[in-house]
Amino acid sequence: MADVDLAIIGGGINGAGIARDAAGRGLSVLLIEQNDLASGTSSKSTKLIHGGLRYLEVYAFRLVHEALIEREVLIRNAPHLTRPLRFVLPHHSGLRPAWMLRLGLFLYDHLGGRHILPGTEAVDLTHHVVGEPLKRTFRQGFIYSDGWVDDSRLVVLNAVDAAERGATIRTRTKLTRADREGSHWQLVLNARGNREVVTARALVNAAGPWAPDVTEHLLRQQPTAHVRLIKGSHIVVPRLYEHDHAYIFQNADGRIVFAIPYERDLTLIGTTDIDFKGDPAAPAASAEEITYLCAAASAYFRHPVLPDQVVYAFAGVRQLYDDGASRAKDLTREYVLDLQARAGQAPLLTVYGGKITTYRRLAETALRRLARYLKVGAPWTADAPLPGGEFPYDGVEALTARARGLWPFLTEANARRLVRAYGTRVDRILGDARRPEQLGERFGDELTATEVRYLMRHEFAETSDDVLWRRSKLGLRVGAEAEAALTRFMEASASRTAAE
Repeated sequence: MADVDLAIIGGGINGAGIARDAAGRGLSVLLIEQNDLASGTSSKSTKLIHGGLRYLEVYAFRLVHEALIEREVLIRNAPHLTRPLRFVLPHHSGLRPAWMLRLGLFLYDHLGGRHILPGTEAVDLTHHVVGEPLKRTFRQGFIYSDGWVDDSRLVVLNAVDAAERGATIRTRTKLTRADREGSHWQLVLNARGNREVVTARALVNAAGPWAPDVTEHLLRQQPTAHVRLIKGSHIVVPRLYEHDHAYIFQNADGRIVFAIPYERDLTLIGTTDIDFKGDPAAPAASAEEITYLCAAASAYFRHPVLPDQVVYAFAGVRQLYDDGASRAKDLTREYVLDLQARAGQAPLLTVYGGKITTYRRLAETALRRLARYLKVGAPWTADAPLPGGEFPYDGVEALTARARGLWPFLTEANARRLVRAYGTRVDRILGDARRPEQLGERFGDELTATEVRYLMRHEFAETSDDVLWRRSKLGLRVGAEAEAALTRFMEASASRTAAE
């Protein structure tokens, strides 16, 4: 008899989503991640939940339809991690005609059963606040709806929910070999130098850009699908405007670039789409990409965006199914699930492609494909809040006000950050504290020892990077001295826990 029903390789959004769904259907689940959760592509996205307006041009109506439906499912089920976001699309007279934009936005409004989000409106940019940061040549535009998401926390909370439903989450654990032994898989793991053997009735390869390597080198099989690795880079600059809308800019090369309000006083600009070769663990935004993004934004904003304004840059590598498109930006964002299982053999399901917005549907599809081999319960995630998300989709302000009433020492900004990160579970962190000193040592202006201990005990955090860049984005604000103190604190806490 196998140790677990389902083993999953990869702790990104697809792996964590499948683990959560499977655990909630009664399966025993093991998730294996070689680094930290969301340490690859899933923490380096544009932070959007959207249908993909530009995919309408390549007639990807099924993808857009599914993503638009999932957009509102996610906003309802993770109201702390998501928020509705209005996008400004200026009309560029030298590119797509206004009638084409209007038609595309009409389809976008009606393809996905929109209930929460407001529809599109045409605006005179010369008399609207969203036109103020733009060059005067942009006179007409449209405002439409999509959403924002904290991408890495979305991954972490899927893993937290999976664990609370019985799954085993193993970070910093490498798969070194996998063999089919008839009706089960035998997996050899290396966790911090310790060898371990685990058996599973079914195996999912959700390793993202590492999936082809897993197939060839660890499973010793030939990949059945062609994939391309695509790098997307982003830059972060000081806030470029005061209102809360985002912008979507068309470019002469056919690409689009977003400018999005980010972390209170910053603006996120991205992304690029270029083919990538090399180690997916170490992508970086090149000088050329940074210059490109600055130029794309400067073509629209009245005040130029310059490379020396960039306070942070990051890049992620996406693994996309190769449908033969000549340009990286035109590759399909559809996910492809490849199932291999001969009679009497343990199944292998490999995940190709996908996007954050549709991860939940991808997980449902994966479980449906595996239902021939495992006793799988009914789908359940469509109406199930993620941990901390048990409140209305428009309830962040009320929850923030409640937090300030219960813990008056919190500033407005600090209370909102905690609610945005933890939702109703903020109570588990702050407890009965009545003074800020009761939260322990501080690392920078906001992060406290109490919060760090919670992340270590309940959200799989082990290093300062885990806390500052994936469980939060406080790495943008915490200096080197505070980061070093955080590292010392976490190492000491881990040593005490190991000794207990």
